[in-house]
Amino acid sequence: MGKLEGKVAIVTGAGSGMGRATSILYAKEGAKVVLAEFNEVSLNETLEEIKSTGGHAVAIKTDVSKEADVEAMIKKALDEFGKLDILANVAGIADDLTSIENYTNELFERVMAVNVNGPFYASRAAVKVFKEQESGGTIINVSSIAGFLGARGGAAYTMSKHALIGLTRHIASFYGRNNGKIRANAIAPGSIITGMTKKDPSHIDKIGMEAFSDLGPFNSGVPEDIATSALFLASDDSKFINGEVLTVDSAWTVR
Repeated sequence: MGKLEGKVAIVTGAGSGMGRATSILYAKEGAKVVLAEFNEVSLNETLEEIKSTGGHAVAIKTDVSKEADVEAMIKKALDEFGKLDILANVAGIADDLTSIENYTNELFERVMAVNVNGPFYASRAAVKVFKEQESGGTIINVSSIAGFLGARGGAAYTMSKHALIGLTRHIASFYGRNNGKIRANAIAPGSIITGMTKKDPSHIDKIGMEAFSDLGPFNSGVPEDIATSALFLASDDSKFINGEVLTVDSAWTVR
């Protein structure tokens, strides 16, 4: 049996990168997966890949910045499978290391809407479901090393990833007293090679690039490195871990 046999999971950002890798691994480990993603083309690609290997998944187009979309996502899990055990908030957007002096209101609002509002809406709904279930449930929030440092992202990206760690710890501290019935943990990736990190460098904020360049050499991982961490935090292997931040960055932040 897989580590998630009999579990129902939602993965946001399931169409690409860390979200796709997490969705595929969850399905491989026996979970029934609700794939949530804004891009319908990439969403269906993930769905077909899981189905082609015998996995069980359903897909729903979701803009996590919209509360109604998130509520529909949760409803999809309950309607299709009758319960929800795992919520993996993976969807997120970057901001080209934009410095605060160059930040527009529009960019700020978009980054915060996806990176903070989305996980907030989803976690709020999931906790209500978990409280009604004897088995409880677990939340995995994909933050970043920008969630506890200053130069790994632009102004709103850094703020949003700090906020996500705060949300994680809030849920764990408020709802984790009943023998870990409800758990929430975060992952803080370092440099992971995804479509988000392959952007044209000419768009990167010069002030942000200067600050980033001072950080020294680093290694880059792949989305599967985060997926295996998300599997650990979703499984019973981590049943006594609650409110923690798992740093996955090949020692970048300890040098």
